[in-house]
Amino acid sequence: MTTPTLLKYYKDKVVPALQTKLGYTNIHEIPRLEKIVVTSCMGKSPDRKVAVDDAVVEISRITGQKPSMTYSRKAVANFKLREGEVLGARVTLRGARMWEFLDRFINLTAPNIRDFRGISPKSFDGRGNYAMGVNDQSIFPEIEIDQIKRTIGFDLIFVTTANTDADGRALLTELGMPFRDVKKPGEATAESVAIESAAN
Repeated sequence: MTTPTLLKYYKDKVVPALQTKLGYTNIHEIPRLEKIVVTSCMGKSPDRKVAVDDAVVEISRITGQKPSMTYSRKAVANFKLREGEVLGARVTLRGARMWEFLDRFINLTAPNIRDFRGISPKSFDGRGNYAMGVNDQSIFPEIEIDQIKRTIGFDLIFVTTANTDADGRALLTELGMPFRDVKKPGEATAESVAIESAAN
């Protein structure tokens, strides 16, 4: 099986860079990406079950993996939501699919965000994990605009092994995450070079 481009880049470039920057003496302590969670909640939709079905289809297209359902833990009268009712969909990406998703997100998806000036570097959870919201699925290259039935938003959670937000931010920055007002790594990934060459 072919090693994902971004995983090879992590091993060859990011690990040595982080070891120097963060001062780790043990290579096994260097932060790494553990998983990416893609989730969508359709709790406010009046046709909730159909909306969740639509979310399942879109997440499958975006990630290449079939999502699992999420269910409400309690009833919410304002939304006519019963306890245990299907609420949304979620996918957890690991291994090759995780690296390929991140590569596409950095090089293709994020630049599609309207008026894109980089993503906020502030949404870390205190333990080195990063979360961000996406307003609609049209920014993902896997989605055909003319086949969109409804606007569906997503939450993306990048879970790392870092112990601090600073280390988690350093990891994602070195991988090429386009944080706003944060310098990008000195070398582009092979994937981004290939995309730029194709564009020219």
